[in-house]
Amino acid sequence: MQRHLSLAAHHGLNRLAAREHAFLARLNGVHLPGWEVGLLRLASRAGDGIFWYALMLALVAWQGQEALPAVLHMIVAGLAGTLIYKWLKGATERPRPYQACPTICCLTAPLDRFSFPSGHTLHAVVFSLVATAYYPALGWLVWPFTALVALSRLVLGLHYVSDVLVGALLGGTVAALALAL
Repeated sequence: MQRHLSLAAHHGLNRLAAREHAFLARLNGVHLPGWEVGLLRLASRAGDGIFWYALMLALVAWQGQEALPAVLHMIVAGLAGTLIYKWLKGATERPRPYQACPTICCLTAPLDRFSFPSGHTLHAVVFSLVATAYYPALGWLVWPFTALVALSRLVLGLHYVSDVLVGALLGGTVAALALAL
């Protein structure tokens, strides 16, 4: 299997990135109060997995064995999402916005080297869809958090809009397939 995408695909991602730089520079350059940047950093770090692991533990503590199908579904879908996004990041090797554009600042440390797609957004969508399929009442908690995670990745200079959109699309696809099986 070919590890890297074709030159045409790389060229397409580079052209898209160039179009996104100006928008991201404005979004990244917004003078947010310290508490707002802190909130976005916290959402980003909690989106590393902490929030989702805590949610799974809370479901088991709250529902006992009845929560196990939902939790196992979240774990399997999350692992599938990890395999997909790690492969895509390695295949595209798209630099992060702050690496490619000097007017974009990195406001928190990234977990890995490449940008495409947003693994945080992918997993937030996967976990939110699976969790709310089993427990619709959790929507008030997981969907605002998912939106905050996606926004944080942009404002903190870690991802392009296209990274976040593709991450959300992939997350929705992985969750839909996992729920259909």
